[in-house]
Amino acid sequence: MSNSPPPRFGIMTAPSQVAYHDVLRVWREADTIPAIEHAWLFDHLMPIGGDPAGPAYEGWTLLSALAAHTRRLRLGVLVTSNRFRPPAMLAKIATTVDIVSGGRLDFGIGVGSRPGHPLARREYEAHGLPFHDSAHAVESLAEACLLIRRLWTEEAPFDFHGTHHHLTGAFGNPKPVQRPHPPILIGGRSSATLRVVAEHADLWNIPGGDIDDVVRRGALLDRYCAEIGRDPASITRSIHLPVSYDRPAPTRDAIAEAIGAGFRHLVLGLPAPYPDGVAQWVADELISTSA
Repeated sequence: MSNSPPPRFGIMTAPSQVAYHDVLRVWREADTIPAIEHAWLFDHLMPIGGDPAGPAYEGWTLLSALAAHTRRLRLGVLVTSNRFRPPAMLAKIATTVDIVSGGRLDFGIGVGSRPGHPLARREYEAHGLPFHDSAHAVESLAEACLLIRRLWTEEAPFDFHGTHHHLTGAFGNPKPVQRPHPPILIGGRSSATLRVVAEHADLWNIPGGDIDDVVRRGALLDRYCAEIGRDPASITRSIHLPVSYDRPAPTRDAIAEAIGAGFRHLVLGLPAPYPDGVAQWVADELISTSA
């Protein structure tokens, strides 16, 4: 008999090419369905799919609004671009959402958009944000994770002078509801990012697709954990799987593969527009058949 915990299912609604009330409708419905345990937004300032001039909402602002309209779901951003906000500001934003939600935040973060994705890259230039190379981005992420945790937990002001971030008299007040801090989910698949996951994450998320590659990435993470003396089982494995309303069978197959590969935190990406009753459909057509 397996001692593995049961899988925990959630949904992801990309806050782009949709109206606020459409996202709110889905989250409110999901909040009433126990089989759906968590819900997520993404972090892009401009659309990365569909009409490039279409609407895209700022993820953390929207997350705070949704937190105020839900009572049960754990919630987060899958994943925050560390390139968009200074880490001390991000720590303050996340603390606010954890308080608004009554301690339901899962803090998702990653290095930021892939350099080769032109629709993702343009949002940096359009908002006056620098876009550094991947090595810089990974080093910055590692420092950000350290700083954010310290701001959430330390009771006295501190200075920090790293390679990419410099703080003087840094102090977080109030603190998050969750103690010692909200769970940290880091998303990514590169070997450099996986080293940051091994050091700092409570959960690791990777996009689904090629399950063999996903398994290899997980084995690499196990190795990095062993190198620093960390139990790999202390990091929950999370995977994002796209959903097709017309063809649910491939999603069911992907869920079964992911669970078989040891993933216990599954995020089902819902394409817009969202049909009426979509959360109940997810519970009936995807989750119940995978339990």
